[in-house]
Amino acid sequence: MATWLPVFLLVLQVTTAFSEDPRLEFSTDTPINNVAKDPQTGRVYLGAVNAIYQLNSSLHLEARAETGPKKDARGCTPPVSTCQDLKDTNNTNKLLLVHSANGSLIVCGSLYRGICSLLNLTNVKEQIYYSDSKGERTYATSTEEHVSVVGVMATLEIDDKPFSVFLVGKGYGSMDSSKLISTRIVQNYRDWVVFESIIEASTVQAVPFVPKYLHDFRFAFKNDNFVYFLFSRTLGGTDNKNFTFVSRLCENDNHYYSYTELQLSCGLKNRYNKVQAAYLTEPGKELAQAITESGEYGNVREWDKVLFVVASSEEGTTESALCMYPLKNINQKLLAIVTACYTDNGKIDDRLVVESPYTSSKDDPCVKHSYKCGADFLPSPLASRQEFALKANPVFIRQNLLTAVAVAVENDHTVAFLGHNAGEVIKAYNPGPGYKTSGYITKVPVQACHLKSDCQSCVAQRDPYCGWCVLEGRCTRRSECSRAEEKNGWLWSPNQQCVKIVSFHPPNLSCLKSQQVPVPLVVLLWVCVSVTLYNCSLGREDCSLCKNADPKYQCVWCTQSSTCVYDQLCASKEPKECPDPQITDITPRFGPLEGGIAVTIKGSNLGIQKDDIKNITVAGVPCKHLRERYSVSTSVVCEIGSAKLYKTGEVEIEVGRGKKGISTKTVRFTYRDPVAQSVSPNQGPKAGGTVLTISGIYLNTASKEDLQVMVDNVPCRVGGRQIMVVGSGFDLVQKATIKVVASAGEWSGQAVLEEVRETPTLISCSSRGKHYLLFHKNDTVIMFLSPAVNESQFFRTYVQLDDLQTELTPFEYHPDPTFDRLNKTAGGFHARQRFFGVSQGRGFSKAMTAKEAQAFVGDAPCNVNTLQDEKLFLDPPSTAPSARSKRQRRDTSSDPLDLVIKFGNGEWLVGSVRYERKYSLPLPIIIPAVVVPMLLIIAISVVCYRRKSQQAEREYEKVKHQLENLEESVRDRCKKEFTDLMIEMEDHSNDISEGRIPFLDYKTYTDRVFFLPSKDGANDVMITGKLDIPESRRATVTQALNQSETVVERMLSNWMSICLYQFLKDTAGEPLYKLFRAIKHQIEKGPVDAQLKKAKYTLNDTGLLGDDVEYIVLTLQVLVQGEGPDITPVKVLNCDTISQVKEKIIEQVYKNLPHSQRPKVDSVTLEWRPGSTGQILSDLDVTSQKEGRWRRINTLAHYNVRDNATVVLSRVQHTQQSYDQNHDNHEERNALLEDDKVFHLVRPADELDEMKSKRGSIKDKSMTKAITEIYLTRLLSVKGTLQQFVDDFFRSVLCSGTSVPPAVKYFFDFLDDLPLRFWVNILKNPHFIFDVHVSEVVDASLSVIAQTFMDACTKTEHKLSRDSPSNKLLYAKEISTYKRMVDEYYKGIRQMVSVSDQEMNTHLAEVSRSHTDKLNTQVALHQLYRYASKYYDGIIMSLDEDPAAQSKQLTLRLQQIAAALENKVTDL
Repeated sequence: MATWLPVFLLVLQVTTAFSEDPRLEFSTDTPINNVAKDPQTGRVYLGAVNAIYQLNSSLHLEARAETGPKKDARGCTPPVSTCQDLKDTNNTNKLLLVHSANGSLIVCGSLYRGICSLLNLTNVKEQIYYSDSKGERTYATSTEEHVSVVGVMATLEIDDKPFSVFLVGKGYGSMDSSKLISTRIVQNYRDWVVFESIIEASTVQAVPFVPKYLHDFRFAFKNDNFVYFLFSRTLGGTDNKNFTFVSRLCENDNHYYSYTELQLSCGLKNRYNKVQAAYLTEPGKELAQAITESGEYGNVREWDKVLFVVASSEEGTTESALCMYPLKNINQKLLAIVTACYTDNGKIDDRLVVESPYTSSKDDPCVKHSYKCGADFLPSPLASRQEFALKANPVFIRQNLLTAVAVAVENDHTVAFLGHNAGEVIKAYNPGPGYKTSGYITKVPVQACHLKSDCQSCVAQRDPYCGWCVLEGRCTRRSECSRAEEKNGWLWSPNQQCVKIVSFHPPNLSCLKSQQVPVPLVVLLWVCVSVTLYNCSLGREDCSLCKNADPKYQCVWCTQSSTCVYDQLCASKEPKECPDPQITDITPRFGPLEGGIAVTIKGSNLGIQKDDIKNITVAGVPCKHLRERYSVSTSVVCEIGSAKLYKTGEVEIEVGRGKKGISTKTVRFTYRDPVAQSVSPNQGPKAGGTVLTISGIYLNTASKEDLQVMVDNVPCRVGGRQIMVVGSGFDLVQKATIKVVASAGEWSGQAVLEEVRETPTLISCSSRGKHYLLFHKNDTVIMFLSPAVNESQFFRTYVQLDDLQTELTPFEYHPDPTFDRLNKTAGGFHARQRFFGVSQGRGFSKAMTAKEAQAFVGDAPCNVNTLQDEKLFLDPPSTAPSARSKRQRRDTSSDPLDLVIKFGNGEWLVGSVRYERKYSLPLPIIIPAVVVPMLLIIAISVVCYRRKSQQAEREYEKVKHQLENLEESVRDRCKKEFTDLMIEMEDHSNDISEGRIPFLDYKTYTDRVFFLPSKDGANDVMITGKLDIPESRRATVTQALNQSETVVERMLSNWMSICLYQFLKDTAGEPLYKLFRAIKHQIEKGPVDAQLKKAKYTLNDTGLLGDDVEYIVLTLQVLVQGEGPDITPVKVLNCDTISQVKEKIIEQVYKNLPHSQRPKVDSVTLEWRPGSTGQILSDLDVTSQKEGRWRRINTLAHYNVRDNATVVLSRVQHTQQSYDQNHDNHEERNALLEDDKVFHLVRPADELDEMKSKRGSIKDKSMTKAITEIYLTRLLSVKGTLQQFVDDFFRSVLCSGTSVPPAVKYFFDFLDDLPLRFWVNILKNPHFIFDVHVSEVVDASLSVIAQTFMDACTKTEHKLSRDSPSNKLLYAKEISTYKRMVDEYYKGIRQMVSVSDQEMNTHLAEVSRSHTDKLNTQVALHQLYRYASKYYDGIIMSLDEDPAAQSKQLTLRLQQIAAALENKVTDL
């Protein structure tokens, strides 16, 4: 590096010169944050605090838009009308991007969570788009002043269509979104809205890594289909030292798979470690040669790109430096990182050079396979280690903080312009006073050559921009000296040379004028001779013009001086061919997409004759040479072809034998279409003569001779579908117009409609609305043609009948239908076919009927038989029609014909169809025609089979590798989750004892077992008093009773439940309670959808939350009002609803109380206190985010509640005031829900919007697929985490070493499946024995374990397959173990001594005596009688026929009871 460092330093030794001319400058009232320039118009845009300025190229103000200060609050979620503590807040401009494709300026500020807007490039006061109601998905930048934001425009393909997007790189802000890098769309498409982040890549957007590395983005740029970000960050350790990184990803990468980081080192031991600014440009010839000769970076050419970086030191000084990195070496290093990861486990020369910063895993980030960069197989993005950084030595060092850099090339030399923190711009070298830049923008020349009046002072400044123009006698830039290319015609300043007159001869001469302007030339002393001088160089500035001169003058092109001279004055031989052509200008610079206009190319060496022009392309599009307009060497005229998209590019011309010339980047051509927005005046006399002024954008497209404007001269049918308006009295109407107006409310928040004046003959349109005249009218019917509109807007439609204006409602514009291409294999049909269908399209029937639709096969119309939304059935012509295009008019009997569908003004080519006909061929022709292709097909099939086999083997290895990784990740996850759960459960160890486990008392236990209460204990039927079963529980009780086959079985089950109460308390209760708490804790660690009752962590596949919900674990500091100053920390999720947060707080704060004694969720309020004032949090309020007719339940994230936030839990006081307040809250909630549907995390799959489901968006389909392929692995993770708790419970019930209660043996002899019924019932209903609340998501997991218990107790073998339910497959491996435990358990019971009736009666008597004071026997008997009375007649008949009942007179006893209780008439 040391060898070429002085060369570059020499370039930077120029003393800054300053012009004494008036400067072009513009002052702002507030500091400038960002500057952007429109390359097409030269306009300059300033993003300042509280304002956006629009300046012309001379820095004169054209427009100003106010952006602040405005009312806002830190952490407020827009719209701000719902927030408190609002105050005037400055709006710092965070991002400013020119979007030339649609004529808009992207502006993002610090207000309202970093929301962006679109302003008109031609007038920034006009706001094209702004919305503050789209939620967090549109928050693009940062609210914090210290967070830097960079962005770059790009193009992304979606559904095979290019869309304009911009990528944003943003550092860490405590109130910002977690996305480091995001891709934002600039139009509405699918479910995306303007400015929404459309790529979700958790690897570079994950929450833990944002505050860990503290990224500081400084520069973003795009080059050769790659997007680059330059930033500094820490390495994530305890050391907060910054390091400079450049990251790269493919422009069209929809998943950020190609994202890779490379560390850049500047200076010895990376002394200048923190990047401040950068600039990308070509290095120039001299610098490129110096870099090449250094040997550090290989061969660097002058057109290669170099990244110039200014970086500062953090070693206690403000010193900073300029370093250079060739872009091709950056790309080589990035490719080496990925290649090393794929081929050698991230090693180069046996050194580990790769790490994965955006993953928590400690495993090797590299995966071995043979795919290129951007494949789907990297687990997370890669970054280079410090040992593999791209190093550079500083080429310029300054003892203060450099903050900006720009680089220019002059005379093949490179000059850097640097800005520092004092607000000055220096041209490096010996710094002068500089230019102040804080608070205003100044446009200054990069040189002041013209101030030097003589050669000595000109060269003394050593400015690479300046030199002495010898023949003009002035100090100029090289480009300003007309004969600078001649030898010694322009003396470069750093060379320190001037002209000296050594001698002259002759001392005098005379002149004689003649008609040919003869000049006297003294050849002999005092003898005058007249000669005619011909100046070969005059008007022949290049080689081609020189060769085109009249041969009699003997002019030649002299390569030594690069001039056209007399042949005897040139010492070298004239070259046979001229140099490559050069293009200096094109006219016009803009043209329409359809092409067809003439472009004039100006330059030098553009050929000697018209035949020399071989090929011309303009912006990559062929251009037809117009030979008749050719001018030798200096001008070529061609007619441009058509382009499909807006594009900008260079002009390329090929002359002679392959010599090519390409225009510079400053001379480029742009394809775009002009847009007329208004015309004034809109009325005039028929005689003509009215001057029309047409306003719009891009009207300077093409040249004057290409422009054609017609007003009603050519018939033009505008519009699409016919609209029929039915009424009466239409004959009285003189003028009828239909008008479609875009609502400004969608764009600017104001429901203002822009009026458009109509005229009987002119179809006109404005920027916000379109209107068209009537198509047909009589007294009762008016027919209109529907106007064409922009699909991305919202419209209101009006009918104007003279002065009467009426809105058409309902009247909707639907998106144009889409047609899938016809299957080529199904493209043929016979003429006798009744119909054929065009399927798999969308939106056919939205705005068109079968009668209105048109279809054509070739040039013949087809009858539209049936029109459905996704299918179109057509009746084809009975005979084969002709081709529609003249180019296809030949024998089309066997050729495919175009199938065209027309809906209104739209026309779609959906494929080709073929009319089949039968052929009768001789056998000798048929046999070879069949056999040879068959043999060929067989041979091809063999080759394809072998290739497919090899490919299948590779795919197998790949899938095998992925499955191994999946298994390993699940195993690691289970281990980690189990460890975390055991640690959490240790906190509950003091609670797990008989005194702390919330066992129900015997009375409540029997009540719940007998009468099946709800999971939360509500609506219980108390056996001690309340006799009637509520209507809400009647169906449940009936269903439960019907599950038992006989009354005997029901009685036995209840008796067994009564007898096992003490066994539950003494033995099985503790492991069951631990299992319940473990399931509940594991489920609540992840998101739980409050509406769908689905969770991320569960054992039940039907209760699995099939979506990747981003969430953050928060710790809330909870203060309970009225219960002292103690604060309780409670862990919650930011995606929890407010009710879920209340439940978790109540669970933690009142953990020592049973559930029935805790306050209910509805009886408490939660108040968040981010500052001096508080905010009541609720599930639904006026701030709830609305998506169509759906309203999202509020979460902590909705309110922007952060970690360690303080919240207050208070009970609702039942006063009249609180009652009225609650009543108002309920009315507000009901009003919110009146027309809306509510969802929490995921909208229900069966409730999706009709249009969305019919579109079948890729996102929905991929979500459905992901449930089975990805999310089911969560079941394995949860199962592995809970496995020990399940085993402990099963052992407590089934272990042979446990003493079996006598009731189990006694009832087992009656019915051997009674224990199964009991334990399944208790396992599914822990609230039968414990005072707890069992939520639906917990119940779903308990049901899976209960099902496993049932499968273990059944004697039949369960044959499982891949089609078996996931719940059964989950514990398939453990079933055999559990079955052995059940067999041993049953075997032990069978071997027990039988329990006699007397022993059982004694045991029941002891149970009765121990609980005599807890039950009301009379009420219980009355309840039993009411049950028996339903079947009274049947029971009496059965007792009469039973001998044992007769001997005990049971019939008589029952009749006596009936007579006593209900006055029944009996035989007594």
